[in-house]
Amino acid sequence: MTSENDYRTILGLRLFVGTPEEAVRLGSQGGLVVVPSAPVLLYMVDDLATRQALLDAKLALSDSGLMVLTWNRIKNDNIRRVSGLEYIKLLVDAPDFRAPGASFWIMPNEEALEKTLRWLERRGDRVTRDACYLAPMYGKGPIRDPDLLHLLRASRPKHIVIAVGGGVQERLGAYLQANLDYAPAIHCIGAAIGFLSGAQVRIPMWADAWKLGWFFRCLSSPRTFIPRYWAARKLVPLMQKYQDRMPDAPAAG
Repeated sequence: MTSENDYRTILGLRLFVGTPEEAVRLGSQGGLVVVPSAPVLLYMVDDLATRQALLDAKLALSDSGLMVLTWNRIKNDNIRRVSGLEYIKLLVDAPDFRAPGASFWIMPNEEALEKTLRWLERRGDRVTRDACYLAPMYGKGPIRDPDLLHLLRASRPKHIVIAVGGGVQERLGAYLQANLDYAPAIHCIGAAIGFLSGAQVRIPMWADAWKLGWFFRCLSSPRTFIPRYWAARKLVPLMQKYQDRMPDAPAAG
């Protein structure tokens, strides 16, 4: 059972800081689950659609190691990080997730889709290509995808896994939560499934526990990830300024 001590309000978001097992239990009950990284926490400052999506989530996990370290330092707290990798590893082993027809996968590209299907097949999971969807290039602002809604309303999976980029997947998940005619669990886990399937660099669990996933990603693709994580340093002064408050919205116009 959860208690208020399993949550902290950080930058205006109610973040879950309990155990990964409890996170999966809560997330599997239905509704939007988000795992905001440091770049997404920064992105929500100026992007109101992303901000609203994070606020609309049923469950938001404390995935950002930089956020957790900064919070513990400025608040003299001792919250834990609940990583997206921990979450997805437990989720895909849950019996109700592995049941035939229970999951639907929204993937960023053909390579990631194929590697995920092969990984699921090796595990003995019966997921077909019909239970997958290649996400188009969504623009800024609120997302609309009636084709995806039609597929989900027809198949009605219990679990929807959104494995596209941060800043997009949260808006897509919020759109599905608001427009589906039933209440599936919508898991916005981004690149985490790629760490298991081989679509992304493999990150050992010890490295994830020590908040070193960023280091492995930078080694694998320095030109992509070093600028991204270097920019994330701006999260520290943002948290020092706002702490538990939502950052000010950008001025209109």
